[in-house]
Amino acid sequence: MGATANLASEMETINAGMDSVVIRHFVAGILGGRTLDVSNYKLPVIKAGHVVIRDTASDTYKPMPVNSDGTAYESLPGSHEYVGVVVCSKPVSEPLVGIMYAGEVNDMASPFPVDSIKDAMKTALPTLVFMHD
Repeated sequence: MGATANLASEMETINAGMDSVVIRHFVAGILGGRTLDVSNYKLPVIKAGHVVIRDTASDTYKPMPVNSDGTAYESLPGSHEYVGVVVCSKPVSEPLVGIMYAGEVNDMASPFPVDSIKDAMKTALPTLVFMHD
């Protein structure tokens, strides 16, 4: 069973202040977005620019795992693939996110450093560019 969210609830607005700085140019994304499985995500907000992955065995979308300090991405889990980045910050209680797979992301303003996964992301999603110049 995939991730679920209550679509009838009042939506909470998150003003992370960095969304428009992180997502520099949106070209294309997953139509309608996805509800993320946040069962193993320990932070209160999924910020714009956070890498999104998909479990290929269950077709479940998730935020990329973060280390216990909440300072860096962990490794891509087995049977998962990169699918894009979150477009707008959302609270974990309402993990309904837009996912961009083509466009430009400001890597210096991203929620976590992408240096360790940038090459793998470039191979998986060649139309998603991480840069800051």
